[in-house]
Amino acid sequence: MEVAQVLHMNGGAGDLSYANNSLLQLKVISMTKPIAEEAIDKLYGSTLPKTFTIADLGCSSGPNTFMAVSQLIKAVENARRKLCKDPIEYQVFLNDLPGNDFNTIFKSLPGFLESFKMEIGCDDLGPCLFTGVPGSFYGRLFPSRSVHFVHSSYSLHWLSEVPRGLEENKRNIYMAETSPKSVVSAYYNQFQKDFSLFLKCRAEELVEGGCMVLTLLGRRSQDPTSKECCYIWELLALALNDMVSEGMIEEEELESFNLPKYMPSAAEMKIEIVKEGSFVINGIQVSKVDWNIVYNDKQLDTLEEVRDCGYNVAKYMRAVAEPIVVSHFGEHIIDELFIRYGDIIVDRMAKEKTEFVNVTISLTKMK
Repeated sequence: MEVAQVLHMNGGAGDLSYANNSLLQLKVISMTKPIAEEAIDKLYGSTLPKTFTIADLGCSSGPNTFMAVSQLIKAVENARRKLCKDPIEYQVFLNDLPGNDFNTIFKSLPGFLESFKMEIGCDDLGPCLFTGVPGSFYGRLFPSRSVHFVHSSYSLHWLSEVPRGLEENKRNIYMAETSPKSVVSAYYNQFQKDFSLFLKCRAEELVEGGCMVLTLLGRRSQDPTSKECCYIWELLALALNDMVSEGMIEEEELESFNLPKYMPSAAEMKIEIVKEGSFVINGIQVSKVDWNIVYNDKQLDTLEEVRDCGYNVAKYMRAVAEPIVVSHFGEHIIDELFIRYGDIIVDRMAKEKTEFVNVTISLTKMK
């Protein structure tokens, strides 16, 4: 699997697009807003730049792309006005892998800029210049010492490649309780390699004192196979296994499919940051968010509500996973797979509380 070619969210603006199935990600961006605002306030006050450069890594497409950027620019504007400084220019780099739907982003850009200027309500907002940057963030993307602030939300848990040595991860598509220790080690080693390279590249691209706020799916447990980080994918594996049992998918196809992702603990991230040595950790926040986005985390009282919520979870997971699943199994299984996946999720949500765990970390480049 060539991850850089197949890892992207569903494009466009249709019913199954990421743009229309990313309320979870939007909620997480909103939850971490105060952390980014605090970092930007300190950064602007200490540097007073004439041009402020923002990089959003793993920007995807749809309204969340502009939500994140607008929050960041507003934070800079608040800091600027508080200090009574002249208007500044904004350079915004939107980065994702080449398969990302950049066309939808830039078709929406003029409308976003017009509504943003009206919303922010100031006549002295400087030029906001946007650039698309296709490429992997596990490598250099920007000129040296050119970026003030790096933002990334729900992207860094994806690895640069599927770890090697997963042949014994039978009937699993990610780490699970049944995974051998060698499989867990392979995933962790790939995470260490990738995250260390990510930090090294960003250290070269950020200005002195530049900041990063990174949010990714992670875990509180020290066990990488714990339910809190693996469960959603174990349920997808169950649906795939059912289809193997019924002869709809070849067993060899399933056993050769593994996801290129790792959901780290805060401690594992801290180890790599300290080891790489370019950044000061301002703070780490571990939070949780319910799978239930349809009803805004409220108690599900009826079977109808559980079904609506469960199938919605399957839908937003499809918006994330469909391209990579199709690249391996083909399009012919996708509708049936996600119907079965939805049935399984509905059953589990009716019986237990289901949550994702987020790790958010704020970093400053050492001077």
